[in-house]
Amino acid sequence: MAGSAVVAGTKAMNEQRPDPDRLLERVQKEETQRQRGRLKIFFGACAGVGKTFAMLSAAHGLKAQGVDVVIGLVETHGRVDTAELLKGLETLPPKSIDYRGRNLTEFDLDGVLARKPALVVVDELAHTNVPGSRHAKRWQDVEELLDAGIGVYTTVNVQHLETLNDVVGRITGIRVLETIPDTVFDRADEVTVVDLPPDELLQRLKDGKVYVPQQVEHAAQNFFRKGNLIALRELSLRRTADRVDAQMREYREDKSIRSVWQAKERLLVCVGPGPDGQKLVRGAARLAANLRADWIAIYVETPRLQRLSSADRDRILRTLQLARDLGAETTTMGGSNVPATLLSYARSRNVSKLVVGRTSRPAWRRRFATSIAEQLSLMVPDVDIYVVAYESDGKGQAVAESAAAAREFDGSGRRRSNKRGYIVAVVACVVTTAVSMLLAHRLSLTNIVMLYLLSVMLVAFRYSRGPAVLSSVLAVLAFDFFLVPPQLSFSVSDAQYVITFLVMLAMALVISNLAYNLRYQARVATLRERRARSLYEAARELSGAVQTEQIVEIANRNIRGVFQAETAVLLPDLSEHIIYTPPPDGTVKTPQIDTAIAQWVFDHQQPAGYGTNTLAGSPFYYLPLKAPIRPRGVLALAPRNPRMVFVPEQHRLLETFASQIALALERVHFVHVAQEALMKIESERLRNSMLSAVSHDLRTPLTALVGLASTLASSVDLPKHTRRELAQAAADEAMRMSNLVTNMLDMARLQSEGVYLNRQWHVLEEIVGGALNKQLADHDVRVSLDASLPLIYVDGVLIERVLYNLVENAVKYTPPASSIRITGQIRDGDLAVSVEDDGPGLPPGMIESVFEKFTRGERESSTVGMGLGLAICRAIVQAHHGRIWAENMHAGGARFTFTLPLLEPPQVPEQIDTDPDQPPGKE
Repeated sequence: MAGSAVVAGTKAMNEQRPDPDRLLERVQKEETQRQRGRLKIFFGACAGVGKTFAMLSAAHGLKAQGVDVVIGLVETHGRVDTAELLKGLETLPPKSIDYRGRNLTEFDLDGVLARKPALVVVDELAHTNVPGSRHAKRWQDVEELLDAGIGVYTTVNVQHLETLNDVVGRITGIRVLETIPDTVFDRADEVTVVDLPPDELLQRLKDGKVYVPQQVEHAAQNFFRKGNLIALRELSLRRTADRVDAQMREYREDKSIRSVWQAKERLLVCVGPGPDGQKLVRGAARLAANLRADWIAIYVETPRLQRLSSADRDRILRTLQLARDLGAETTTMGGSNVPATLLSYARSRNVSKLVVGRTSRPAWRRRFATSIAEQLSLMVPDVDIYVVAYESDGKGQAVAESAAAAREFDGSGRRRSNKRGYIVAVVACVVTTAVSMLLAHRLSLTNIVMLYLLSVMLVAFRYSRGPAVLSSVLAVLAFDFFLVPPQLSFSVSDAQYVITFLVMLAMALVISNLAYNLRYQARVATLRERRARSLYEAARELSGAVQTEQIVEIANRNIRGVFQAETAVLLPDLSEHIIYTPPPDGTVKTPQIDTAIAQWVFDHQQPAGYGTNTLAGSPFYYLPLKAPIRPRGVLALAPRNPRMVFVPEQHRLLETFASQIALALERVHFVHVAQEALMKIESERLRNSMLSAVSHDLRTPLTALVGLASTLASSVDLPKHTRRELAQAAADEAMRMSNLVTNMLDMARLQSEGVYLNRQWHVLEEIVGGALNKQLADHDVRVSLDASLPLIYVDGVLIERVLYNLVENAVKYTPPASSIRITGQIRDGDLAVSVEDDGPGLPPGMIESVFEKFTRGERESSTVGMGLGLAICRAIVQAHHGRIWAENMHAGGARFTFTLPLLEPPQVPEQIDTDPDQPPGKE
């Protein structure tokens, strides 16, 4: 007894000892919390209950205690009492943002970070920031403040919580677009509920203390109806209670508190495979409704219950579905001991009441085996246990378990034939007996018993329980008949052998049972590993998909293989109408897909079709693809074997597949959105650059031309050399404007039509000379080309254009009389041509960007140009399969280099002497 007490005490100490990993996680969490600022949310049912007033009053209280409090942003909405509370508190100026020609004010996040107070007051946490702000939402600004160690006071209405947004929309008929994730609300260090009865709130509305007088009548007729206010008030209080309940469960888990705290009623009903499970569920639903409590339906699957027939498993599915329809949370757990599994789950969820069923059992069974209810009553004295009596006689859970223990079914529910196992059991016993008789003169009877136990274990590992039991019995009988004296008789000469037989039979039965259970559990573990591997492979493929078509193909292929079903993924169009595009392989016929059912599933976010209570006549099971932001489509399955879809573990796997598909679709959608946004930004940038170039760079030569032409026209008595200078200046400005327009036209042609090359064999020196003849008045140009350069196979006009643009670029950004050097040489098998200058060089960070359209080396330069010349050069060089780059030289100045591939030049025919008086071609 003393030893038992020590063992029990040690077990109790082990159960109360905290988990080291959980303890380390808690310490790390506390350390992170100490570094972050504290978030306090003033939570209310709707506008006007006094959240901002209560927040400012609390801020004054902290300021009186010496805390550094500042006002980041507070919306008074014209309320005089609220505005009065701003006095005495430091208010930081808002940030001004120009948006579409309007000057808007916004919360200045950088100003608060620079000021770094102990606490900042930021009103309306769900507010959407003006485009151009650092974050899209104000709650993201608050997260950055908390990470910086700054405490925050803020306000939130219940309709702004993401999970309650649609509920509030259905109640009030008004859908609020500004929401915050529930995780932000749940992570708040403190939530203060600011509550006001509906009648008082309506009176405040009439008195003009909520909205300005112009909005009062409209608000009273729509959102501020008394019924709406009552419902919103209940939602806010319930949501706060759920948060407190979650905090209590977390506290109990951190402190390793095992006893149940009945702070909130929560029911747990255990359902089984018996036919009276639905009666148990209905009774639990009525009890939960009377107690106004949350309730959970759980099915514990033991090794015996895993061998149920298809009919029994389908009955479990229908029972769990009924519980979900009645408002329960359902779950399925695996375990070898039903009461222990129930107790563990009940304590983790702080369950206050357990509901179990009771079947009528024979007296002998009640004497030798206690029911689940009796075991629970002994194990959990701090939890109320409700027992619902079954009307069925002998067909409840206990009878179902007994039947399951005596039967073995295959995947389709048919009884599996064990004839081969029984034959092997007999043969194994015969072989073991023969071997034992041959070794009887060398081995003792104790060792021979080990041989029989070995054969029993081998049969149990390979076959079911029936052959294992037969092998155990035959082993004992054969050992007695052939090996125990007197041999060839079941009688024994020594009464001690009776004990040997009984112990041998018991050991054989135990070994066979353990071996069979181990084999079965290994098979179950293999199935679970297969499910996990299929989910991993699908998730890996989906994570690499970049197009919607790839996601659909991956989803169809994986789900078809795992669930043995024909599948289809239906996606919405831009108007939120579900459309179906048949796969190219034609695996699913279009007439079988009912888009009307899919549209209903998409709109209501509930499963429908085969196996459900909604439109059950359809051959397809329709499952919504729910993503965090919004639904992304519908998954349709036509199962060939319903059990592969609707058994609890398979259905959970299917729901996980659907979640992964929805996440992948949402990821691809936002990738496309981001790409479109980047394209719009780039298009806007190019448009602005184009307008700037046209308005500035073309206007400058036009203005000069107009001035010069006016001077020439009005001043007829000008000297001849002056008129010549003015005419030359006008010609220069006209040529400059012509070059600008030519660059724009060339760029437009290159973008719309591409580069078409007219390749011919050319000498580089001739191309360089053609480029230099068009410009250069005040610069010293030096050309250095290797004498051994071969002919080049290029479009001479376009390469001349490249050199012209590079030299013109050097002329623009270098002072007069400076030198420009052009070199040409063979480098790494290619022709490398460089243009160097003595100018200021390229600004830092612009060595690559200077080749982009409408980009100039000096952003503030007054040099005329559109920034298209280098972009044209890059397009032409790349069309010749070359490359171009820029670099700053160590001695100063910039160097632009482009390379062109060299080809084998054509063979030049030898010179033939001919008669000078004879025409060529005649002899």
